[in-house]
Amino acid sequence: MKRTLAVILAGGEGARLSILSEKRAKPAVPFAGKFRIIDFALSNCVNSDIDNVAVLTQYNPRSLSDHIGSGRPWDLDRTVGGVRILPPYIGRGKAGEWYRGTADAVLQNMTVVDQAPGDVVLVLAGDHVYKMDYSPFTAFHRQRRADVTIAVRRVPLAEASRMGILAMDESGRITEWQEKPKQPKSDLASMGVYVFSKRALHRWLDEEHPDFGTDVIPAMLEGGARVYGYRFDGYWQDVGTIHSYWESNMALLEDRPQLDLYDKEWLIHTRSEERAPAKIGTTAQVHRSLISHGCQVEGMVVNSVLSPGVVVGVGAVVRDSILMFDTVVRPGAVIDRAILDKEVTVGPGAIVGDGGDLTVPNRLNPSHLTTGITIVGKRAVIPRGVRIGRNVRVDPDVRATDFPGRAV
Repeated sequence: MKRTLAVILAGGEGARLSILSEKRAKPAVPFAGKFRIIDFALSNCVNSDIDNVAVLTQYNPRSLSDHIGSGRPWDLDRTVGGVRILPPYIGRGKAGEWYRGTADAVLQNMTVVDQAPGDVVLVLAGDHVYKMDYSPFTAFHRQRRADVTIAVRRVPLAEASRMGILAMDESGRITEWQEKPKQPKSDLASMGVYVFSKRALHRWLDEEHPDFGTDVIPAMLEGGARVYGYRFDGYWQDVGTIHSYWESNMALLEDRPQLDLYDKEWLIHTRSEERAPAKIGTTAQVHRSLISHGCQVEGMVVNSVLSPGVVVGVGAVVRDSILMFDTVVRPGAVIDRAILDKEVTVGPGAIVGDGGDLTVPNRLNPSHLTTGITIVGKRAVIPRGVRIGRNVRVDPDVRATDFPGRAV
C-alpha cells in the first residue's frame, strides 16, 4: 500500500446540497459535528497505510484547502509522498479549462500519476461518508489482473437512479453498466471508488471520455477490458441531497449506529481548533445528541448534532436539527428539523421549522426541499420573533432588515 497513489476527486459542485455547498466544495461540508465529509476518504487512506495522496479540487476550493492544509491531522505532512492539492491549471501553449469530468480531472494530472511508484492508482470520491480498508480491495484487483476494479454495494432502489448501476458474473467480472438510469435494472451500485492499473489509465483516458461513469467504464466494457466489481458490505452513504445529509447525521444518534465514530481501530482524523470543553448549564436538558467541544448549552437539545462553538440560550429548544460551527440560538428560540450553517444567529423567540405539514415542497427548489427540512445559510441573522416554516431556504448573509414580515 505504500506504493499506491490515492487520487481523491474533490471538485464537485454538489448542487443538490443547495446553500450548504454554495460557498464551499461539497467535500468540505461539515458532518457529524466536528468532521468534514472529505475526512472519511483521507482517514481511510492513512488507515490503509497509503501516504501518497493527491486531492483534485475545482469548485470553491478555499475552505477545503484551508481544512486540509499541510495534511498534518492525517499524518500526511511529508517531504516524500504526503498530500498535495491540485487545482486545474493552465499549461504553456494551451488554453486552460475546468475539469470536464472525473476522468478528465485524472487525465490532466497524469504527470503526477506517472511519477508515483507502483503500478496501480486508487481513485476515490471525496464526498462520500464511509469507513473502508483499501488493502483487500487492491489485493482483489491484483489477483484478478484487472484493468479496473470498482467497489460496489447494494443500495435502496429509490436511490439507484442517481448512481452507476451494474451486473456481475460469478467471478466478479462486470457484464452490464447503467449510469444514473431512470429505471434501474438492479440495486447493485458503484460507490465511486476505483482501482486502476496505470496501463489502463493510459489506454482509456482521453479527451473524448471525460467522465468515468458516463464514458470510460462503458468504453472499457465495450472494448473488452477486464472490469471487475468488489463487493463492500460496510457502511457507505452518498450524502448528496439535503435529506440524505440530514438523515445520515441523525442516524449517528442511534444506540448502535452503523457508522461507529468511536472505533479506536479506525479513527476518523480531522483538523480541529483548540476550544474549551462543552459546557452544559444548570437549566439545560440534553437528550440523544452529539455535542462538540466549545458548545454552551443552557436550553433543551433533543436528537440533534451541534458543531463546535454552538450556543443554545436559556429556554431555547433545538430538536431533530444540525447546527454548524459557532451558530447562536438566543433564549426562547425554537429550531425544529432544520440545518443551520456556520455562524447563524437566531433571535429570541424566533422559530425555524414552524408548522406540522412537512409535505409542501419549496417553490423555488422543489427537488431539493421536500421532506420538511428548513435550511439556513452561513452567517444569516434571523430576527426576534420571526416564524420560518417547513422546506424554507434562508440565504446566506441575510439580515433582520431583509425579512418582509413576521412569517416566512
